[in-house]
Amino acid sequence: MNQFPNKIPVFPLSNFIVFPNTTVPLNIFEPRYLKMTEDAIASNRLIGMIQPKKIGDSKNPDLFDVGCICKIVSFNETEDGRYIIILKGLNRFKKINEIENKKIYRELNVDYNLYINDKNSEKEYFEFSKIEKILEELKLLFKKRGYEINWNDLEGQSVYQTLSALSMASPFSILEKQILLETKNLEERQLKFKEILNTYSSDFSNIKTVQ
Repeated sequence: MNQFPNKIPVFPLSNFIVFPNTTVPLNIFEPRYLKMTEDAIASNRLIGMIQPKKIGDSKNPDLFDVGCICKIVSFNETEDGRYIIILKGLNRFKKINEIENKKIYRELNVDYNLYINDKNSEKEYFEFSKIEKILEELKLLFKKRGYEINWNDLEGQSVYQTLSALSMASPFSILEKQILLETKNLEERQLKFKEILNTYSSDFSNIKTVQ
């Protein structure tokens, strides 16, 4: 996995996960992450997205072990000094340790071997019928929580893209999203989806169908 650096800058962001081969917009406004973005744009355009745990110092929170290295594929600087960037997920990584530095943002030593198959993630075959019940229950949950999503677009995508998008957009907790991020393959991900949705069973009561 030598195509990705083992030392990377990281952006800890709660309830925000990125999967390989997905793209997401991000609004950058904090000074330390503006600097991180500028440094990345000036070099390889790579940053790591990782979720912080709730425990730890609020300015320097403990981080989960797994995140995703992303490439800044486009960026715009606003008149008020923010950056609007588009990130593309490339490969998940496992945190080895944090690097002591003199920068205002954080850096990690990471390893990619645990997710060595991420480059072929979109080629993984999985029957769409296996996730139909997951989609039905998510439609109910999204509706009850007031989330809007274009289901027709999702259902026209591959199972990988569908489950990735729903993992990222779901109203799940930080820990639940982290569990989905760390799954090794689609079989494991759909099983974890089912386990998580079982804990939301009360959200599905008295609602039969969603058009």
